[in-house]
Amino acid sequence: MNWDDLRFIVTLEREGTMAMAGRRLGVDQTTVARRLRALEGNLGAPLLERNDGRWRPTPFGQRVLERAARIEEDVAGVLRLADADSTQVSGLVRITTVSAIISEWLQPRLPDLYQRYPDLCVDLIASNDNLNVARREADIAIRLARPKTGGFLIRKLADVGFACYGPARSRPQVRPGDWVAYNEELAHTPEMHHLQYVLGDGRIRLRSSNPPILARAIADGIGHGVLPCFIADPDPALIRLFGPEPVLNRELWMVIHPDARAQPRVASTADWLVEHFRADAARFAGS
Repeated sequence: MNWDDLRFIVTLEREGTMAMAGRRLGVDQTTVARRLRALEGNLGAPLLERNDGRWRPTPFGQRVLERAARIEEDVAGVLRLADADSTQVSGLVRITTVSAIISEWLQPRLPDLYQRYPDLCVDLIASNDNLNVARREADIAIRLARPKTGGFLIRKLADVGFACYGPARSRPQVRPGDWVAYNEELAHTPEMHHLQYVLGDGRIRLRSSNPPILARAIADGIGHGVLPCFIADPDPALIRLFGPEPVLNRELWMVIHPDARAQPRVASTADWLVEHFRADAARFAGS
């Protein structure tokens, strides 16, 4: 059996489709299908089956995937050990967080990181998903919730304030009951719970998972909205509603695998992040 075939079925099960798995692995979907058939032929049993357009594990496949995931994490651990022997702050660091933090805060500050570490490269992964730092999908994860499981190094970066905003100009006028909101997949978040509280008999006129898009919609008079203060407060086209204090707060956490923290490039980037989040603590808190 080719042990590398396990990587293909793990990725296919995780991504759900041949096309998505191929993009993640850097191959075409025909190659993914061929490697799946080869592994099933060697094991003598089907591992994945297509259901409602997605590839899902058979009962036997689920047991194989559980072991394959452990192998994947062990291989990632070996690679981290090798990287830890380096003393140079160089190479690639993968940082994952929500798109708003990347576009509105992190990316504009990267020139300082590059000036400090000229041989460093950064891969910014904008995602609401919990990419697994144990599998090296990301070296550093920045999350708006503290992880409840996993043997990771966790550090609080900031308190993030949220407030209700409307357009700063007298025109356009916004009807009192009109709001903009995040998409349904974010319905579980505290900011959406607060919106439901203030919405009453009003209506949601626009949904988006991207806070800068919602900020522009508010400025254009489409509706009021609940936004992170670090995005909305610097925008002269927006004004806070309901007083100067944030209506809710969330905590921002940095998550790193212990082995990755030993790598100079990851350690240096993590320390840089802590330094810059500390410097902008008031902006994030909305105080």
